[in-house]
Amino acid sequence: MSQTTFLNRQALSLRPNPARVVVRPFRPAIEPRDLNATDKNRANNIVDRVLALDAATAELLLADVLQNFQGRHRKLIETCEARADEMEDAFASHANFTRAQRRLVGAYFLHEYSFEAAALFNPSIVDHPDQSGVPRNSKRFIMSVRAVGEGHISSLTFRTGIICAEGLVTLDPTAPLASIPKVENRISGPHGDEVELLFGPDEDLSERVIFPVTLSQSNGIEDARFVKFDAGDHTRYYATYTAYSGREIRSELIETTDFLSFRMSPLQGTAAQNKGMGLFPRKIGGKFAMIARQDNENLYLIYSDDLHIWNGGVAILKPQFPWEFVQIGNCGAPIELDEGWLLLTHGVGPVRKYSIGAVLLDKTDPSKVIARSREPLIRPEPAEREGYVPNVVYTCGAMRHNEQIILPYAVSDTFCSFANVRIDTLLRGLRG
Repeated sequence: MSQTTFLNRQALSLRPNPARVVVRPFRPAIEPRDLNATDKNRANNIVDRVLALDAATAELLLADVLQNFQGRHRKLIETCEARADEMEDAFASHANFTRAQRRLVGAYFLHEYSFEAAALFNPSIVDHPDQSGVPRNSKRFIMSVRAVGEGHISSLTFRTGIICAEGLVTLDPTAPLASIPKVENRISGPHGDEVELLFGPDEDLSERVIFPVTLSQSNGIEDARFVKFDAGDHTRYYATYTAYSGREIRSELIETTDFLSFRMSPLQGTAAQNKGMGLFPRKIGGKFAMIARQDNENLYLIYSDDLHIWNGGVAILKPQFPWEFVQIGNCGAPIELDEGWLLLTHGVGPVRKYSIGAVLLDKTDPSKVIARSREPLIRPEPAEREGYVPNVVYTCGAMRHNEQIILPYAVSDTFCSFANVRIDTLLRGLRG
């Protein structure tokens, strides 16, 4: 069955916007606690030059900064003051700062970062926790997206929208501003260092950007696979993602209930050393369950009593068809259907061409493969092959809406598009 029979590819697209910026610490070297003598001297030289300004000139310079940047960021003055506080340990003994000088010093150690200047891709999608006011048979959603800016640094950002009864997607307008969260806490936990983040309640969801905040994430938070997890008495949202330090990768976990506060923590175990872990949306047989690819080629089913520790597993899917001969991987959390667990997969074929397929797993024992797609559901179309990484279509998660699957997907690691398909049509296209 051809992909045109399977899918309704919607005209809607989500493209990167280089005008969206966050204000971040500018480091002439590295963080103050790690500065060597030369680096500290450079920081101190900047401060000395500010202190050499007369009071009137410092006030004028600060006013010029505010005039140029105030409308582009929330609470810019407070951000300048907070940055000056962070740099305190890097400064040698100085005369007392005036208020304007201190704010000006903070401004010299900040910079704007266009977090989605290069790409906006690899989406996942979940139910919004607030469904109030949504039209009948429609659903509000949250979509996570990987954004890439200067230096190929990946961050995590969000969009919201509505899926109508017929499965068509509309996106809410994007907030003009963008903000990074406050680091509320850094915890040395039993599973490694954890970080707690908090956004302000007045910051629109599309305004929130989770930028790397730990050494393991320093070059990117990549490919978050969000899932709405049913814990019986409550609901939480989890996402596995890849933390990239610039030299090493590891799987980590982010969790939230409201998309305002987040906790990020590393995953441990032999199965957590690679990319592409997808958490089932509920326990199976009293255990957490995950689809993972710890050998760079096959897909494994793993069970664990501890959400943060993943070892072993059994290989349940191996490359079988030409479009996936190089490797296969999961494309998000499995989706529960009456007929079984629907798992979207990606396959890599000739000329490193990425396509999206699907597999149906047994509902009671997901190690049993009931059926799988012999041909891709989506493959790169000629008009969609050019971009940041050519010949790639990819998703980090779809969702069920009524009797349809709503599938956001990325095109050439550059922008996002959308498709929907009836579940019965999709299942008929899979073969045992």
